Amino acid sequence: MNNERARSFGMIIAGVGLIMLGTAFLLSNKQATDAKQPTDFSAIPARTEYKAPDLLLYDLHEIQHKLSDYQGKVVLVNLWATWCPPCKAEMPILQAFYAKYQGESFTVVAIDDGESAADVDAFVQTYRLTFSIWLDPTYQATDQVFKTMNLPSSYVINRSGIMKLAWFGAISRENLEKYVTPIIMEK
Repeated sequence: MNNERARSFGMIIAGVGLIMLGTAFLLSNKQATDAKQPTDFSAIPARTEYKAPDLLLYDLHEIQHKLSDYQGKVVLVNLWATWCPPCKAEMPILQAFYAKYQGESFTVVAIDDGESAADVDAFVQTYRLTFSIWLDPTYQATDQVFKTMNLPSSYVINRSGIMKLAWFGAISRENLEKYVTPIIMEK
């Protein structure tokens, strides 16, 4: 009986060992699979190739601007609102990218979608934004010019006034560097 008991005990130990080995294999395989999953869920821009639309709006200081006034610069037009979580998340990213490339004939024009100047100004002060902020109280940019209902939406216009990229969703620093920097570097 002792021999039989030892044999059963050995089989139990072997079974537990196999279970532990299988569990370790499954866990290591899951970690390898998880490592392959993307961590950047920001939007990828669509490539475009058409003359940029013109748009006339006022900034926070009641100064009139037109997109066509920026001919010769690379312009990232960002449609946004203060209540929009992805818009809030991308503002520091846009500010840092603008600060890095503003000396390369690059600018950001952020067009607020229908909010009061006071609300927008408070947001700009909180986020310490230094690029151009335009107000669009009648939704001209979203409804008539860019024809989008998505916020945020961004568009990149090259120095010749050609729309090169369109984004629908949040922008990451990595995607700005990957897609916008080459357009900025074209001289």
